[in-house]
Amino acid sequence: MDNYDVVVIGGGHAGIEACTAAAKMGKKTLLITILAEQIGAASCNPAIGGLAKGHLVKEIDALGGAMGLATDATGIQFRVLNESKGPAVRGSRAQIDMDRYRVYMRNLLLNTPNLEISQEIATEILTQNGEITGVKTHLDNTYHAKKLIITTGTFLNGLIHVGFNKLEAGRVGELSSTNLSSSLAGLGLKMGRLKTGTCPRIDAKTIDFSVLEKQGGDENPKPFSFRTENFNPTQLPCYIAYTNDITHETIRSNFDKAPLFTGQIEGVGPRYCPSIEDKINRFADKERHHLFIEPQTLEATEYYINGFSTSLPYEVQVKMLRSVKGFEKARIVRHGYAIEYDYVEPTELKHSLETKKIKGLYLAGQINGTTGYEEAGAQGLMAGINAVLSLEEKEPLVLRRDEAYIGVMIDDLVTKGTKEPYRMFTSRAEYRLLLREDNAILRLGSYGRELGLIDAKTYEKIESIRANLAKGLEILESRELTPSKENLAMLASLNEDIISEKITLQKIVARKSFNEEKLRKLDEFFEILDEASLEQILIECKYKHYINEQKNQIDKMKDMMSVKIPEGFSFRGISGLSNEVVEKLEKFAPPTLFAASEISGITPAAIDILHIYIKQFCQSQNKMRIGNKN
Repeated sequence: MDNYDVVVIGGGHAGIEACTAAAKMGKKTLLITILAEQIGAASCNPAIGGLAKGHLVKEIDALGGAMGLATDATGIQFRVLNESKGPAVRGSRAQIDMDRYRVYMRNLLLNTPNLEISQEIATEILTQNGEITGVKTHLDNTYHAKKLIITTGTFLNGLIHVGFNKLEAGRVGELSSTNLSSSLAGLGLKMGRLKTGTCPRIDAKTIDFSVLEKQGGDENPKPFSFRTENFNPTQLPCYIAYTNDITHETIRSNFDKAPLFTGQIEGVGPRYCPSIEDKINRFADKERHHLFIEPQTLEATEYYINGFSTSLPYEVQVKMLRSVKGFEKARIVRHGYAIEYDYVEPTELKHSLETKKIKGLYLAGQINGTTGYEEAGAQGLMAGINAVLSLEEKEPLVLRRDEAYIGVMIDDLVTKGTKEPYRMFTSRAEYRLLLREDNAILRLGSYGRELGLIDAKTYEKIESIRANLAKGLEILESRELTPSKENLAMLASLNEDIISEKITLQKIVARKSFNEEKLRKLDEFFEILDEASLEQILIECKYKHYINEQKNQIDKMKDMMSVKIPEGFSFRGISGLSNEVVEKLEKFAPPTLFAASEISGITPAAIDILHIYIKQFCQSQNKMRIGNKN
């Protein structure tokens, strides 16, 4: 039996972040994956990031994860979505070369010290007295593990649907994992069934691009990773096409062959990324739907038809595709399909992503009911970090809702659960003005450094930006301008409106018309500052009032956040708590009073009662400790 500190099952986006984090933190780590060449595969669209998802990638990067660096190294188009809107709701997105991305990730893992990879299928989870001891595989190998992280994506009892045809697989051409799913259920974990899908991939030479709308990348693209240097990517265009009445009628006339409507599919699909047949059914009044035509590799020999996810029969896919302008002669290289898979209800988890029932067992990614590479990667990173912290007998890293989108996502999952594939949105974050893409490194970089996942040189750059921000704001908030002849001339030279009364420089900089170029001319301190520091100063000035409002809300919240619910604390027998409240508290096991307040149905009155009993419990525990010492 081989012995490991951490074993990770599954080489997708969650598994990559989990095993690299554990290994970089100094633990002997093993990754078990069904096919080594599919490590980091983009099962669905060849893209990373997007609205809210870009935030997650930036946060992964700030904590020392791999996704941002890999995207920068293999990206073939970079865009900032919502760029005309406020910084809180902007989202970075990149098309990736899906083949090069896999190679990058596989090489990264093979070159990571303390990390081994084995191409096997995990079949049985080994436990003793409610604690992980190891895992068995289909090759009759047994691996002892102190911590086990499962990141199996869509492979647990994976079942592919195309028309009336069904195929047991975790992805086309790859075996599903049935024994492992049974092993999880055997441990008493509550499980469910979800569904997702993918779109057809088209031979590029059969597409008439001349009639499609071209969509290029940003003129001055920005990297995802703060650690990327000399960023100058080759950018390819994407294209936009549209469905039409003929497309819709073709799909509608084949509803009787759609697994989604025949009852063949049991799992619940993603509400915000529906199949094309679901769109036609739900939005019957729409005359057309957008299709985004995305290159899969730098060579652009195949294109992914984003927005055309389907599980209709192969011949129907061809017919409906050829009804779209520009695709009259299109040939499908890889057909679309739907896939059902098992997941564990995330209310079975602690905020550390460790299961409540089995000590040392962590879950991350689609197994927790989420959808998306970015959501998976973020969970994998946190599971890897917390597995190691547990080995070192340290407190888990639980990011708060006011600290990170990662914290919002995990808190949503473990306190509310999900009955459909969960994806991240900016609207889910109450404090999104503080949780911007641009300040992820300032919010989370210190954690990355403390964990040993961010190197000293990188952290020095982060601290330099933090210091520049503090000094810049001090200058702008303390210095006042009077409407003197000299100051009015200075404002005129900057093409700024004149003032009629005394005003701070911060209020001048807060104007919508004020930009980095003008800021550099305002004071010699700003003249030589790097772009990242200037960006932070401008944003903080422009949104000062709203940022301060959110900070005040957080200060009030932190009183509750600081009150931890002690281990061994019983909710039963507390006068004033209804049976319903007690059941919910026991089910979700919130770590803090604030986490308890976030559970649906837990009233402010219940929180006040709970607070009183926690204080009494802690006082009695302290008295007992003192008594034992005497």
